[in-house]
This record gives sequence, C-alpha cells and structure tokens, in this order.
Amino acid sequence: MPTGVHIRDVRARLFGAAERILVRDGPQALTSRVVTDEAGCAKGVLHRHFTDFDGFLAELVQDRAARIEARAPALLGAAGTGTVAGNLAEELADLFGSVAAAVVPLVTFRDGLRARLRALRGPQGAGIPVLAEATEAIAAYLAAEQRLGRVPPEADPGMLAPALVGAAHLRFADREGAAPEPEDVRGIVAAVLGQADQPGSRPL
Repeated sequence: MPTGVHIRDVRARLFGAAERILVRDGPQALTSRVVTDEAGCAKGVLHRHFTDFDGFLAELVQDRAARIEARAPALLGAAGTGTVAGNLAEELADLFGSVAAAVVPLVTFRDGLRARLRALRGPQGAGIPVLAEATEAIAAYLAAEQRLGRVPPEADPGMLAPALVGAAHLRFADREGAAPEPEDVRGIVAAVLGQADQPGSRPL
C-alpha cells in the first residue's frame, strides 16, 4: 500500500475485507494474511495499525456496533408512520442482511475476541455486540410506538425487543441457505408481537 494513505482508509479497507470473508467463508477462515490479501494490502499493514489480530477484530466489532447505534434515531423517527410490524421487519432485515450476519458468528467463535471486547466495553457493554445495540434501539422504538397507542399498553418493550432480535437471528443464521424473504421476516415480527398485521386489524 502506498505510504501516506490515511489510517482511516486503511481501517475501512481492512474492515470491509474482513466482513466480506466472514459473510462468504465464515469466521474459521479469518486470518490476518487472508484479510490483507482480500484488502489488497501488504501483509504487515494490519499489524502496523493494530496491536494484534484480536485487537483488529475487536475494533471491527466495535465499529460495526457503533453503526447500529447510529441507525437508532432513524428507527425511532419512524414511530407513528407505516406499521409497527413493517418498520421492525425492515430494520431486522437490514440488520441481519449485512453486519450482524457477519459479526455475531465471529464473536461467538473466538474466545480471545470475547475477552478483549469485555475489557473494551466494560460492565455497561453486556451482551453480544451489535445484537445488544440493535435490541436497545428496537426497545426504544417499541416504547415510542406504545406512547402513540400503536403497541398495547400491557406490552413490555424490554421483553419484546430481545425476542424479536433473537427470532430474526435464528432465521438468518444459516449462511448456506437462501436469505429469508421479506414476508418471512414480517411473519417473524407478527408472531412475536402476537398479532398479524392485516387490513382491518389494529395496525402493528
């Protein structure tokens, strides 16, 4: 790689390469050499910018978790528009169709990475990164819809959110099979919410 390339550009190239490998080949295929080859970088580039390979992976996960956090205001802003089930189905499809499908297996696969992430995130960062941020955003969205009267007052957003994320994760977890169709995701959401989103029914 030419000298003078900004570190953010290096990070973006390496992170993008790692994510492509994860989606294509799974976490067991991920090594520093494979990442640098995929990124078109010299082998030593990764180790010049990160303490070690688990350090690189920890920063990758943190970066992708931050992206999920950055999406939260848009989901919250959708409260009161469309349908609750439609908004949630779109959010879950976007989440698991991209970053979460790659990052979650990586975190569960590497013990050293989990330890590094626990140290980085501290006691407030419990849970699997990316899934934790997504769950928090969905819980906030459901609470907003509840205040608008579009989610029943007896519903518990703090319980519904992890159930939605967990159910969607299971459906998207099979990398070898076809990705769920949009109607499948809506079916998952409707089942968890306990009410089908159909004309004439209370809109969820």
